[in-house]
Amino acid sequence: MIIGVPKEIKNNESRVGMTPAGVLELTKSGNTVYVQTTAGEGSGFLDDDYELAGAEILGSIEAVYSAAEMIVKVKEPIEEEYSLVKKDQVVFTYFHFASNQKLTEAMMQSGSVCIAYETVEDASGTLPLLTPMSEVAGRMAIQQGAKYLEKPVKGKGLLLGGVPGVRPGKVLVLGAGVVGIQAAKMAAGLGSQVTIMDINMNRLRYVNDVMPSHVVTEFSNEFNIRKHIKTHDLIIGGVLIAGAKAPKLITRDMLKDMQKGSVIVDVAVDQGGCIETTRPTTHEDPVYIIDDVVHYCVANMPGAVPHTSTLALTNVTLPYVLKLAKLGWEKACAEDADLEKGLNIINGKVVYQPIAEAFGWEEMMA
Repeated sequence: MIIGVPKEIKNNESRVGMTPAGVLELTKSGNTVYVQTTAGEGSGFLDDDYELAGAEILGSIEAVYSAAEMIVKVKEPIEEEYSLVKKDQVVFTYFHFASNQKLTEAMMQSGSVCIAYETVEDASGTLPLLTPMSEVAGRMAIQQGAKYLEKPVKGKGLLLGGVPGVRPGKVLVLGAGVVGIQAAKMAAGLGSQVTIMDINMNRLRYVNDVMPSHVVTEFSNEFNIRKHIKTHDLIIGGVLIAGAKAPKLITRDMLKDMQKGSVIVDVAVDQGGCIETTRPTTHEDPVYIIDDVVHYCVANMPGAVPHTSTLALTNVTLPYVLKLAKLGWEKACAEDADLEKGLNIINGKVVYQPIAEAFGWEEMMA
């Protein structure tokens, strides 16, 4: 198969869809891999590294899309790329369609086959291709939240870990999935007082078993959320419903109950956010303030640590890429139930139910 790895062009996105090590495995298997020049530089991989692995370097993004039967990348195509996607071309990446109708319609019109990393799901309900980026984002959420609690960036001027004689900050984590667990782990390591909330009692029991005593669990409902936002300094939104829009757990009217200079980091922004006032931001302009509450809603948080993120992503995507390259998408998805769940759009038709539900298109799937 001919596989293309274009350079990411989303704002401040320095990750790349495949490492040189991954390219080597593909070329060893007889595949042709085209990599756009400088695609890996932001992650610390040079064109020479890819050439040594057997890739051919192309000079433009247009050339990569034109030559490839399958595109492997990190983030969803942005508007400049819409016209480059070809009929029957497989695009394997993070899409998050349910929060972006314009992207969804563009990929339908392209006639391509869209396989979304974030909806590939194994028999246990785990999302293996989303997990490593969720781990990165969950840990980064605390780093960024701690930074934006500082006074020069309009936070309340609080050191998240405290010092002897001064209380540490209070962190509220919404969601006890991968993001929430990683955020709670980092916050606890700093010495913060952490409350983690979820509606899944099994997840809360797990947190109780593995976390230190200054991480406490509480069942998630509106009453409890309203109670805690009054006293917590940093709120992490880590709620995920696979392939669907995130539920709004904190509404606009609830911001008035939060303390001035408190910080929200909404990691769920890719799926529309679990805070009503969330809107996507970039690493270039990451925060905004509403009702004296600082909002950090960067839609590609792991892009800030691209070397770590690219390595972690290729570790999990490569087996699926190899399978798709060997068998073609139809046979690969027929033989692999996990990969089949990644199918979101096929030749103009939405085939993933939560996307249709997000836009009221259920009848189109009948």
